[in-house]
Amino acid sequence: AGRVLLAARNFANDASFDIKKCDVHRLEDEPPTTAVLTREEGLKYYKIMQTVRRMELKADQLYKQKIIRGFCHLYDGQEACCVGLEAGINPTDHVITAYRAHGFTYTRGLPVREILAELTGRRGGCAKGKGGSMHMYAKNFYGGNGIVGAQGQIFETYNMAALWKLPCIFICENNRYGMGTSVERAAASTDYYKRGDFIPGIRVDGMDVLCVREATKFAAAYCRSGKGPMLMELQTYRYHGHSMSDPGVSYRTREEIQEVRSKSDPIMLLKDRMVNNNLASIEELKEIDVEVRKEIEDAAQFATADPEPPLEELGNHIYCREPPFEVRGANQWIKYKSVS
Repeated sequence: AGRVLLAARNFANDASFDIKKCDVHRLEDEPPTTAVLTREEGLKYYKIMQTVRRMELKADQLYKQKIIRGFCHLYDGQEACCVGLEAGINPTDHVITAYRAHGFTYTRGLPVREILAELTGRRGGCAKGKGGSMHMYAKNFYGGNGIVGAQGQIFETYNMAALWKLPCIFICENNRYGMGTSVERAAASTDYYKRGDFIPGIRVDGMDVLCVREATKFAAAYCRSGKGPMLMELQTYRYHGHSMSDPGVSYRTREEIQEVRSKSDPIMLLKDRMVNNNLASIEELKEIDVEVRKEIEDAAQFATADPEPPLEELGNHIYCREPPFEVRGANQWIKYKSVS
């Protein structure tokens, strides 16, 4: 009879890591420079970040196949931001984001199939196929706002939030480029965490999920204590161009992108930490990769096979809990019924 050798491996339950010190503005305290990561947390963060990465790469593929149309802003490279932010707040907290919203939509609890189906304009999408890339919503999530920190509005908002001591964290995801313009060319001062002036600010390594998590916990505790708002600048990087219409290499070099990928990739950093500190094995993480790829493929199949919403539903869901009414179409003789 053949004999089977079973090699059992005992993983560590947790490990402590040094994280980058945050720059602070108008603060006496500051976020910690060490963070504890449990094995369970590490596996969770890894799977979520890989899911967001693979989802965005699939969206890239579907866009190039002309299955996804219109505006499409991808999030790959910035995964530590949405995952770390979600890990540092509560599900009952409210999140509003800009148009690069797919990652936040997933971390707020919506499944991949609903996100991809929204991108392809199908009935099973999270906004029933009528919102697309920039208008996705979930419970306590109001995502996809096209005006990104418009200067006059953002300073008025800072002022009101400070006057009323609102428990609000303003987040600048600084991926180093505003569309095709580098921050150095656009701003005399790139210390965005100081832009709140009278509002305290912190500048965070946005490529490190632990750094983002600890900074978010710090900022949330500050706001919940009644001290008012805080500004967080997350220094991060996007691998794709500004949108799918932007190849992303006319204003930066391929070498620059590759250097960030090889030295600062958020998934790679977490993976190395976990493997080197006996929180997970390479084989275990590879199994997660296979599981994620299957989930993304299944979601893509759904997003391409699901039917588009019928034209008569075009006017629906304009208002919440309102009696039905008529909406004018492309001309005065076309009417659509709007149902809440």
